[in-house]
Amino acid sequence: MKYRSVFDIIGPVMVGPSSSHTAGAVRIGLIARELFNGKPDHIDIYLYGSFMETYKGHGTDVALVGGILGYDTDDDRIKTSLQTAEENGIDVNFIEMFEERSHPNTAIISMRNKEMEISVEGISIGGGKVEIVAINGFRIAISGNYPALLVFHKDTFGTIGKVTNVFGDNRINVGSMQVARKEKGDLALMTCELDDDISDEILEQIRVIDGVQTVSLMGES
Repeated sequence: MKYRSVFDIIGPVMVGPSSSHTAGAVRIGLIARELFNGKPDHIDIYLYGSFMETYKGHGTDVALVGGILGYDTDDDRIKTSLQTAEENGIDVNFIEMFEERSHPNTAIISMRNKEMEISVEGISIGGGKVEIVAINGFRIAISGNYPALLVFHKDTFGTIGKVTNVFGDNRINVGSMQVARKEKGDLALMTCELDDDISDEILEQIRVIDGVQTVSLMGES
């Protein structure tokens, strides 16, 4: 494994005893917050493996909720995030899941309000690093280290090519790209990790492409 800085080795500045169980959990919550882009009324958090076994002792519960509330890994408010969520009328439930997952530090965050609902599955892989492995049941891989474009679209010929043409026309470099679909001709999800942020104008160019349903940019600065 290659490290880009000493902080990749010693882990992030954080509140809590464990980079995997605390800092990583915060980052999963932060990414879920960005994807939801609003205030949830109800949150169900499904915990697997080591997260399920030690979530109270290692502060994984308050870390996940703290991330959803927008707190970073070194924010002291993480410690009282459950109380803050309750004060803001957010119902939070933790569900212990005994089935095995591909990674022992796995959480699925399901959030909803009257306008929308989303399910985000994340894993904490150590040193505060995380991966998002599923959104609304679509299997993906997003590190959270770069801006990520998410395009829900109809699984039809030419749609992906039109999106990549927008990238080429605007000199946007794509670090990684994935396309997932549940069935042929059904809804599909295209995820692209980008080297740089993209403007609202470029997002609009993608939104108006035939077959594109929703477009969101995660992790912009």
